[in-house]
Amino acid sequence: MAGVPYMRPPEPEKGFDVGDVVEVYCDHEKNGQRVRGWVKGIVVQVDSKMVAVQFRTNVYLTDGWMVPDHILWFPLNSPHIRVPQKRSSSRAEPVGSN
Repeated sequence: MAGVPYMRPPEPEKGFDVGDVVEVYCDHEKNGQRVRGWVKGIVVQVDSKMVAVQFRTNVYLTDGWMVPDHILWFPLNSPHIRVPQKRSSSRAEPVGSN
């Protein structure tokens, strides 16, 4: 049987499990203001095609409606869901403190 041609090798399957902490790019509230950006959430359900993420803050659909249960669904291959990125510490140690 001949191999299947492809332009680039397939990406390893991204796996999410219930309880995983993820970051999602969506509209949400930050400091009382509605912003669009990355916010942390927890995976609450996974099926063969979709992943559900629940948030502690208000999140919004793209058409402006607030999601009352704070849960958004994303396709498994969505570019808007990722593992949390490590942030560099904004607090620098004082110079000469020993």
